[in-house]
Amino acid sequence: MSIIQAPAGCCDLLFLKPLNSSSIPIRNCVSSLPSLSLTSINTTPLSLNNPRKLLTASCSFLDDAVTGSAVQALEIDPMLDVKKKAMAISPGLKGTSIYLVGISSTMKTRVGNLLAEALRYYYFDSDNLVVEAAGGEAAAKQLLELDKVGFRESETEVLRQLSSMGRMVICAGNGAVQSSTNLSLLRHGISIWVDVPLDMVAKEILEDGVRLLGSEISPSASHSEVLSQLTVLYKEMQEAYAIADVTISLKKVAGVLGYEDVESVSAEDMGLELLTELEKLMRVKKMMEEAARPF
Repeated sequence: MSIIQAPAGCCDLLFLKPLNSSSIPIRNCVSSLPSLSLTSINTTPLSLNNPRKLLTASCSFLDDAVTGSAVQALEIDPMLDVKKKAMAISPGLKGTSIYLVGISSTMKTRVGNLLAEALRYYYFDSDNLVVEAAGGEAAAKQLLELDKVGFRESETEVLRQLSSMGRMVICAGNGAVQSSTNLSLLRHGISIWVDVPLDMVAKEILEDGVRLLGSEISPSASHSEVLSQLTVLYKEMQEAYAIADVTISLKKVAGVLGYEDVESVSAEDMGLELLTELEKLMRVKKMMEEAARPF
């Protein structure tokens, strides 16, 4: 369905085209692993597939030929508010990269892609880069089993290389918060904890066969077993997650928006909340910088 444009002056629609990240090279990963090129990784933003919202706009206009009012139905992209907010805060970011931490989930991935599109940043998933460097999922799993230290070093090396570049949204894997070195690398940008209910993550693991890189959680286990293992993992990482500059809780967003079901929260809802919190963070930072200036 195409957008039906209302009379001039009634609406201000802005759609930004995301940058293509397929041309960015990345330097070699750990010497023991094959060299890695981001050109081989699919960085195309995911299709959000959210239903578009219909808005009825009532516009009044007067010219030589027509007097009266017109009401037209407009098909509004749910990304519109997100893009407008992103456009407002983008100058203040000055190309600073954004790291999303938290237990891996579909929502975290979708928010990462959405944020990259809205800010016109490049998007990467650090776990995908680690797998690519190892030579595929099977090789990465074998490396983890035979040389856990080497596997963790590859995670650190990927983060180190990404931290040297800007204008990126990076979905950081669980390994990103498992060492002080990795946590220090996250300080090269802004870190955001995307906190998703463990029930939702367990459901994805069981229904979609999602595997968490670096964990022993199996999609073939029972729901109670998966949830129990996720709870243990969450408690191990929670303190490190809490160090993030910003926390976005899906449960909190659902409550603010009045949703009875947390699964009703969309990636756009989370993205808008995230950008709002980023705006607050930058405002505080600016106030602190101004306060530190000599008279």
